[in-house]
Amino acid sequence: MTTLRLLTLISFALAVTGLSAQRNTGTPQGQYIQQAGQIPSVPDYIVFAGETIRFDRADLRERLDRELIAFTYSHTNSILMLKRANRIFPQVEPILKACGIPDDLKYLMAIESNLDPLAVSSAGAAGLWQFTQSTGKLYGLEINSNVDERYNTEKATIAACNYLKSSLSKYGDWLTVAASYNAGQGAISTRLNNQRQTKATDLVLAAETSRYMFRILVAKMMFENPQLFGFRLKSEELYPYIPAKETVSVTETISDLVQFAEDHGVSYAQLREANPWLRELTLKDSSHKEYFIDIPDVKGLHYNPRRTVAHNPRWVTE
Repeated sequence: MTTLRLLTLISFALAVTGLSAQRNTGTPQGQYIQQAGQIPSVPDYIVFAGETIRFDRADLRERLDRELIAFTYSHTNSILMLKRANRIFPQVEPILKACGIPDDLKYLMAIESNLDPLAVSSAGAAGLWQFTQSTGKLYGLEINSNVDERYNTEKATIAACNYLKSSLSKYGDWLTVAASYNAGQGAISTRLNNQRQTKATDLVLAAETSRYMFRILVAKMMFENPQLFGFRLKSEELYPYIPAKETVSVTETISDLVQFAEDHGVSYAQLREANPWLRELTLKDSSHKEYFIDIPDVKGLHYNPRRTVAHNPRWVTE
């Protein structure tokens, strides 16, 4: 063996030894990797929207297991959803309750948009509930170049509730309703009829829709116990909900929203962040329709960890 080759082997052995020692030092990085690697086990059952879904079939267990693995290792999306939920869920939960929709359906919204109010899909679906233009208009949302109510959390959530109620009246169980939200009622009804089944979990579906139902179930698991997935957040790391300082009723055209914002003590960017449904520098209202514009609390926009309150204490470590 040549001297050069011997030195190379010795260097490699030392490097491997060093890496092994690093992995066992108990550093924060090592601890995080160890925690994240502990994939949650498939439970015997999950109660979703009052319905019990059991996993005593091998195919159902494997489909849930796949999403458990995906959520455990998809750190960016999972952590961002946990942080955003502290802001979004307090706005959505009362609307779901008022509309008679089970609270668990907020996890469908989480899967749709990763709780990003400005999310836009490659197919053009937009907002927290990811309405397409055609479906959004069908359920009463105003959608044009000037106003797009898919980005209005309250109105889009009410529209989603109406869609979910319509689906439930057809299918009778919430996971099939969820499948129809992803694939469309027509597609799910056709497959149920052609395959002579009554539930979407028993159908041959497109891969996206097949996974979609189980991703919602795993989202519920993660939000209820993020530590199980290796995620540990402090309350000050969550995104706070910042209520409006005031809400202004408007029944006429605003020709200059920049000036309107400044007149109310905020910038146009801050006004748009609070009202993402405003899509241009003007608000055109020739029909004198009533719009409600939220004026953000500028003081609330300043980061203050002492004011950040965890919406759900199960999401935080302290």
